Amino acid sequence: MIFAENNPATEENDSEMTLEKQLQILEENNNELEKKLAEAENRTLRLQADFDNFRRRNRLEAEASEKYRAQALITEILPAIDNFERALKVETDHEQTKSLLQGMEMVYRSLVEALKKEGVEPIESVGKEFDPHLHQAVMQVEDENFASNIVMEEFQKGFVLKDRVIRPSMVKVSQ
Repeated sequence: MIFAENNPATEENDSEMTLEKQLQILEENNNELEKKLAEAENRTLRLQADFDNFRRRNRLEAEASEKYRAQALITEILPAIDNFERALKVETDHEQTKSLLQGMEMVYRSLVEALKKEGVEPIESVGKEFDPHLHQAVMQVEDENFASNIVMEEFQKGFVLKDRVIRPSMVKVSQ
């Protein structure tokens, strides 16, 4: 009886199989490591993209914050501007009242100029087509002198800060 251990042909086959198994195991490990590397690279790319998006969002928020920094103050000043405009419409024959109105007009113009320097502009309304982004319709009236959907009268002036509506114009619109 011949034992497989002592047979040189069997030993060669065993060593070939062992080498094949080792090679197969190494290939499997290599494939597994390549998958892990690809996953890690993918995660890194996603994290990098997330961080880039985070930086971009922060930059945009900082720019918007700087661009509209005066919005709260402007919103508080607009009622004072409205009151100045109403006061300046008063007609009077009394000299002291006229001089007081002149002083008020100077203060009004100073406020309006300061607002313009910040980027505040009034919204032009009368005679323009109604735009729900710029106007707030408080009345609709039929009038054959005006085409449909045209602003006929402005009750309260609207304002924009750069490209953002601070307060829409309150208007009367033709039907």
